[in-house]
Amino acid sequence: MLSTVPTLLPFLLFAFVASITPGPTNILVLSNSARFGFKAALPIIFGACASAALIVLLVGSGVGESLSGLPGVQSLMKWAGIAWLSFLAWQIYHAPLSTFTVDGGKRREFGLWAAASLQLVNPKTWMMAFAVVGVFAGVGDDRQLQIIGLSLAFFLVSLPCLTVWALLGKGANRWLGSAKALRRFNRAMALLLLVSAWLALM
Repeated sequence: MLSTVPTLLPFLLFAFVASITPGPTNILVLSNSARFGFKAALPIIFGACASAALIVLLVGSGVGESLSGLPGVQSLMKWAGIAWLSFLAWQIYHAPLSTFTVDGGKRREFGLWAAASLQLVNPKTWMMAFAVVGVFAGVGDDRQLQIIGLSLAFFLVSLPCLTVWALLGKGANRWLGSAKALRRFNRAMALLLLVSAWLALM
């Protein structure tokens, strides 16, 4: 299937850059891995990657054209995403230090379905999908097959990219040995998440 996708190497490079560069999802993966352990980040990784791949598929199948003609829906999605990310940032900033322990009592609230839902209201994910379909999808009879291949390839590329961020979070957990270090990390992640959310308005 992937062999039917034209300019596959440029697309893979695009998918790699889009997935590995810092953004709200990457920061959430890093934060959850550092606070709760590597395994806690895996549902977030899978949910976010699967949802982003699904959006590529939806845009290529024509749903994107419908959304592009509804600026009110686009604006609603943007503000919903910003509001959700801002709320998550507030929660992380004010989280009690006990939530950092891997085997602590309070468990994570952000998982597979939350990560998938976040991608659905993330305007950057939709813009990425429009770029993928517009630049890399062909116009021939096998266009739908190519779009399926692009969606699958994006999923396969984004999985290891987000896993790298989870491993970084796992490594960060080693030097978060004091209450002061935990608090600083908590607040730094919250501020990064907040900034990445509001950058969508630029």
